[in-house]
Amino acid sequence: MHNQPKAYSLALISIVFWSTMGTGFKLTLNYLNPAMLLLIATFTAFVFLGIVVMAKGKLDVLKTITLKQTLNSALMGLFNPFMYYLVLFEAYNRIPAQEGVALNYIWPVMLVVFSIIFLKQKINRLSLLAIVVSFVGTLVIAMHGNFTEFKFSNTTGVILAIGSALFWASFWIINLKDPREAIVKMFVNFAFGAGYILAWNIYKQNIEIPSINGIVGAIYIGVFEMGLTFVLWLTALKLSTNTARVSNLVFISPFVSLMLVSVFVGEKILPSTIIGLAIIVSGIVLQQYSQWRDGKSVEKVNS
Repeated sequence: MHNQPKAYSLALISIVFWSTMGTGFKLTLNYLNPAMLLLIATFTAFVFLGIVVMAKGKLDVLKTITLKQTLNSALMGLFNPFMYYLVLFEAYNRIPAQEGVALNYIWPVMLVVFSIIFLKQKINRLSLLAIVVSFVGTLVIAMHGNFTEFKFSNTTGVILAIGSALFWASFWIINLKDPREAIVKMFVNFAFGAGYILAWNIYKQNIEIPSINGIVGAIYIGVFEMGLTFVLWLTALKLSTNTARVSNLVFISPFVSLMLVSVFVGEKILPSTIIGLAIIVSGIVLQQYSQWRDGKSVEKVNS
């Protein structure tokens, strides 16, 4: 049953939580290295999602998972949470939080690019322009608006931040082809992801006793970035009469994130970050308009 006011409420709560993540990542990395942060956060999310699966009475569904679906979850768990967050946390460890927040937001554009490559979706000129616009935005952020010298603030960090968007888009391409219920998929994905990051930490001899501040930060990230917020967001999408009404609210998140980074991390937000992020968002909005226009054209043809 649709409930638009409740959908808006849950979506806004999700956006508030997601908006704290740039700050949460940066502050927690003062106490934990990226791999240990991911280890604690992933296991926290795995436990939380397990509780949700039990509360929803979905445990029996786990018994019906096929070998193909298990292998699919193993692959999705490799991309998210393992590779995506490991690369993202390492990026935040190297670059200012404001750059991490803004550069990671290129993932919707990468999703479109991957859809063209792997799903054989056609692209029109307007969509192509949208992709170019968003990539210009990433350059503005990465180069701090200084185009006279082609040099990034931290080349490795910038590459990692953009690379994390590639992993996230890859995960969603695989996810789109899997018809299982989202909560069940996430739980199984995180089961594999938890195994991967544990093995990685053991291999790197990276297991250490964390400080209380590190534990609290990692648990917060595990619950509000990886677990609860996705549950709330998925519920909001189901309750909404039109998913676009809810989805478009996500554009608020990166700008709120920058405000929180400024207040709690103490970073001075550069004009180039705001301008670059605005350009990226403009490209994404242009892409959505292009898809909407194509959809309307198809409706006219069919009618």
